[in-house]
Amino acid sequence: MNLHAVGAIYRFEMARAARTLLQSIVSPVISTSLYFVVFGAAIGSRITEIGGVSYGAFIVPGLIMLMLLTQSVSNAAFGIFFPKFSGTIYEILSAPVSYFEVVLGYVGAAATKSIILGLIILATASLFVPFGIAHPAWMLVFLLLTAVTFSLLGFIIGIWADNFDKLQLVPLLIITPLTFLGGSFYSVDMLPPFWQTVTLFNPVVYLISGFRWSFYDIADVSVGASLTMITVFLGLCLALVGWIFKTGYRLKA
Repeated sequence: MNLHAVGAIYRFEMARAARTLLQSIVSPVISTSLYFVVFGAAIGSRITEIGGVSYGAFIVPGLIMLMLLTQSVSNAAFGIFFPKFSGTIYEILSAPVSYFEVVLGYVGAAATKSIILGLIILATASLFVPFGIAHPAWMLVFLLLTAVTFSLLGFIIGIWADNFDKLQLVPLLIITPLTFLGGSFYSVDMLPPFWQTVTLFNPVVYLISGFRWSFYDIADVSVGASLTMITVFLGLCLALVGWIFKTGYRLKA
């Protein structure tokens, strides 16, 4: 493996995040803080606890997952889209670097930025509500798997998009609504039976449920189902990335 090439791509993407610190880190943290203020004051006064956990603490995993999903996709999508837009992607494709190394550099950087942001939001949440983490190791596993999987999805979106509008289409119109409807701010058990069944078709439910379990030992679906869902999604993303580089889809045109 050409670790020098992987490191060069990785360092370039991380340096770009450092140059846009206000947009990459500060803005999501402020947005999350506002969620705590609004939902904690407006809804927390009416819903005191869910599953034996105070409402303010209950929404912590959901808020972290909300930011993790959107930022993973956005970071990876823009990371590969900009070289396409500027034409520098051909320098990477013609260099003695394998496709795996290119993906590792871009996706690794996007996942790293998302994980750092998730940990910062976790620390920020502790300033608003007290909470504990029942399974720290599993929390990190879910954090890592989710960041890598959705960074791969963002990488795919960045290759598919041919303009800036399409770059934001999936995160804004698909991922964000699915996250809001995936139990970020409520338990699936609070829904009527029909909508509970419908909600189970939302893949984000399994991610949020597993992540919340690692905090409080409560979950809307089984932990095994959560791990299976994210593993299948990760495999699908890897297969699609492999097909893109094999066929040159939207790369060699």
